[in-house]
Amino acid sequence: MGSFSVWHWLIVLAVVLLLFGGGGKIPKLMKDMGSGINAFKKGLKEEEKKKAEAESETPKAIKSDEATTTDASSSESESETEKKAANG
Repeated sequence: MGSFSVWHWLIVLAVVLLLFGGGGKIPKLMKDMGSGINAFKKGLKEEEKKKAEAESETPKAIKSDEATTTDASSSESESETEKKAANG
């Protein structure tokens, strides 16, 4: 038994403490860790949904602005064409 070093004895002590002293603590710790991971994943999904909704709304606003700009420029072109035709 003299061949075991201090590190070997510390590992054996840790295993014994976990097996006999912390019987209910390990499952509780793992449960808490699992619920934390699930909450993190849920938060990521919610953020992705918010980004997707924001991105889907943004192109609509841009398209409506472009349509307004196009309508205004086409009406300007028509009035210029009418003026040129009148001046002849």
